[in-house]
Amino acid sequence: MTKPATEARSSSGYALPLALVTSLFFLWGIANNLNGILIPHLRKALQLTNTQSTFVDTAVYLAYFLSAIPAGLILKRFGYRSGIISGLLVFSVGAFLFVPAANTRTYEIFLLGLFIIGCGLTILETAANPYATRLGSPETATARLNMAQSFNGLAAFLAPVLGTMFILSGQDHSAQELGAMAEADRIAYLSAEASSVKMPYILLGGFLLLIAGIFLATKLPEFREEESEEAGSLSGAWAFPHLRWAVIAQLFYVGAQVCVTSFFVRVAMTGGGVDEKTAGYYLGVYGLLFMVGRFVGTLLIRFIPAPKLLTIYSAACILLSLVAIYADGRFVVVALGGLGFFMSIMFPTIFSLGIQNVKEHTKPASSLIVMSIIGGAVFPVIMGYVIDSTGDNIQIGYTVPLVCFLFVLYFGIKGHKQTQQS
Repeated sequence: MTKPATEARSSSGYALPLALVTSLFFLWGIANNLNGILIPHLRKALQLTNTQSTFVDTAVYLAYFLSAIPAGLILKRFGYRSGIISGLLVFSVGAFLFVPAANTRTYEIFLLGLFIIGCGLTILETAANPYATRLGSPETATARLNMAQSFNGLAAFLAPVLGTMFILSGQDHSAQELGAMAEADRIAYLSAEASSVKMPYILLGGFLLLIAGIFLATKLPEFREEESEEAGSLSGAWAFPHLRWAVIAQLFYVGAQVCVTSFFVRVAMTGGGVDEKTAGYYLGVYGLLFMVGRFVGTLLIRFIPAPKLLTIYSAACILLSLVAIYADGRFVVVALGGLGFFMSIMFPTIFSLGIQNVKEHTKPASSLIVMSIIGGAVFPVIMGYVIDSTGDNIQIGYTVPLVCFLFVLYFGIKGHKQTQQS
């Protein structure tokens, strides 16, 4: 007798909550995909080395790693709605910190703001992903989550475009040109470059507060998670060899993806021969190809076994990395776009293969794979060091993601295979 009412609730009563939650996927997509613009911009505005500029990634991904467990505790203690509101508020604090950071041209304040943003994003992702699956019937949960995640893909395209329009100036003076400037002119130029981030992040912070206010004013359904007697354990999950390889593969994949986007603008300029603004817009095209690749991969995986498709895609990424390293002109830019397309399925595919048949250890296994996102904090720094050590050779730096893709390739060929627990 109650089923019709439940179905009605699923189709209409959850429409507004689902729309609000979907907006969160777009917001954290904007924040994450602005980093590809921030890294070359702050390097220029604050006169950083390549290695120092990658601390942008380190701050964000270290925050993900350190705040994952606290975010889960917040969600468990206070529920989805409060978790989302707290995540939005933390996120906004980090965005507003860009104002004093830009005013003083202090990199440490930028990094603190980015770390706080990462903490806010962790809380939001921890709450929004499972909440989206609960806002309707279980049969359509996967479809709802994929729909919500498509807005994350849209942000991957829009964030670099907006960042290029409102942050990048298009001016990129060499060290010799800066040295030839009068001191007052040089300081004015660098201050103007640093200040260009203020308005975008003020608007972002204000919008986050608005969304938090809407969540606060809206009555949202709350769900209680059922405790399982068979919760599993981290040690139990780690006993599965294919899970261990999934953690390793995901560590290297996330590292590769962040490396590619972090130096995209600079390699498009130096290797592809385009100006700063054009390189920024190409990064937006890269994000669009990433989104298209996700849809195409989702279709292909119905006909091609997931491990085989992952193997093909990772092999393609290795070849494209070689093109990015050794080619010149537009071939470099095309190779970078291809990397976006072929990397698109890697995270969800590695994730799903890694947690297969781990029995009651699925939740801790999932946590272990998610924690491997720390690769995004480590490998860009290594890449920056390689570039600095080779006389600012950006293309040589792409050997780092190339090596990372070799580990993903191995996982697709052999590492995913399920064997007896050790």
